[in-house]
Amino acid sequence: MSLAVVHSRAQVGMEAPPVTVEVHLANGLPNLSIVGLPETAVMESKDRVRAALQNARFEFPARRITINLAPADLPKEGGRFDLPIAIGILAASGQVSNKNLDQYEFIGELALTGKLRPVLGALTVALQARQAGRTLILPTANAAEAALAGGADIRGAKHLLEVTAHLNGEKPLARQEPEMHPPESSEVPDLHDIKGQHQARRALEIAAAGGHSLLMIGPPGAGKTMLASRLPGILPRLGDEEALEAAAIQSLHKKFSLSQWKRRPFRAPHHTASGVALVGGGSHPRPGEISLAHHGVLFLDELPEFDRRVLEVLREPLESGAITISRAARQAEFPARFQLVAAMNPCMCGFYGDPSGRCRCTPDKVNQYRSRISGPLLDRIDMHIEVPAVPRWVLLDQKTGGGESSSMVRERVEAARARQRQRNGCTNAALNNQQIVESCQLNEEGRRLLEQAIDRLGLSARAYHRVLKVARTIADLAVEENIRPAHVAEAVQYRCLDRANALA
Repeated sequence: MSLAVVHSRAQVGMEAPPVTVEVHLANGLPNLSIVGLPETAVMESKDRVRAALQNARFEFPARRITINLAPADLPKEGGRFDLPIAIGILAASGQVSNKNLDQYEFIGELALTGKLRPVLGALTVALQARQAGRTLILPTANAAEAALAGGADIRGAKHLLEVTAHLNGEKPLARQEPEMHPPESSEVPDLHDIKGQHQARRALEIAAAGGHSLLMIGPPGAGKTMLASRLPGILPRLGDEEALEAAAIQSLHKKFSLSQWKRRPFRAPHHTASGVALVGGGSHPRPGEISLAHHGVLFLDELPEFDRRVLEVLREPLESGAITISRAARQAEFPARFQLVAAMNPCMCGFYGDPSGRCRCTPDKVNQYRSRISGPLLDRIDMHIEVPAVPRWVLLDQKTGGGESSSMVRERVEAARARQRQRNGCTNAALNNQQIVESCQLNEEGRRLLEQAIDRLGLSARAYHRVLKVARTIADLAVEENIRPAHVAEAVQYRCLDRANALA
């Protein structure tokens, strides 16, 4: 038979659309042509496939070979089509049985020796192959990652010869079973290490319980970065679906490691990062830092040092929880349900308000420094807190930390999250307007208190809703059914920049 049809998959954002590899052998001068909108890496596969077949002791057909990658209007990129192209040539030339070829999908890059090299996005391909009811054959290096898609039939191979032996019924490939997920590493930073900073620890717990964004303002060395790095340790453990989503995004960026399974992502890009690095993009859209932090934490240290145009791209994802990247030839959407934690100094020198008087920044310079962050972005950050310098007597204390451990705080956070899921099916930070009306009812005293805050601080409608959400989280941590005035008062305290702007 001079025609073979092999199934594979491309990669477009979070999707793995099916690609049919059609190989036809015809009489004529020996030639190999690939059609179907292949890009450079795919066009080069003809040389890799030829060398791999010959080094594996197969006969490369001296005929006119036409390879069609359908659908023709879908761009094809990368070396993932090497293996399906090689299998198609072998099946069309009768060197491999094509009896049950329709039951399989293939992805993998070929070395010149015939060995299989890993590719990106194996987990998303496995999820789609499971839905299609086909067995996925791919490099062994990707097999454990792909097996995370529970119920998928995954077969890993190290060499092209192992794949052909399986198809010919000589030596079947073993089915890859999901590996035991390792427990969380004990090296996760613990909140017990933090000395002092009781208000900041309280704010961190509230942010974790409700999924709220947080901005910490304080002098150098106050512990802002230490606090931020301990937030993943007090967040609830990822569920299976959330872990699968996070792992699928990681697999598009780099080879996914099982040690990351069910661990909250923590991304901390440098302040020189570009807008594309932060939200994703490129000619072939790839996820950015906000998507890599999906179901985890995005920490932006030295927030005013980021380019203002870069920070502005965060505004839409903070509201929608997704980012759509549009290019002339394609469009890709990535999830971006992340928890933003940011840190900044109070002024350019970092010591504004220090009792020693070493700060020489004028009020105009302080305002100029803080104005690097736009009002609309600050409005979208739920909580602003001041993190003062740690007192000398606390630093000289020989105890390591003295506060509660992350595991103790996590118990309260998980209990608060459970109440939120039971009430609305989501965290308080994700409440819509109707849910706010239903779940954030205030009594008369609480309403008057919030009205005074709106008048004195000039809170916008968005900031007003965020105060209500934070107050609802404080009530959940206190195991209170209703929001009390004390909860509202504490929520208002976490808008320190609004207070500073009102005083200015």
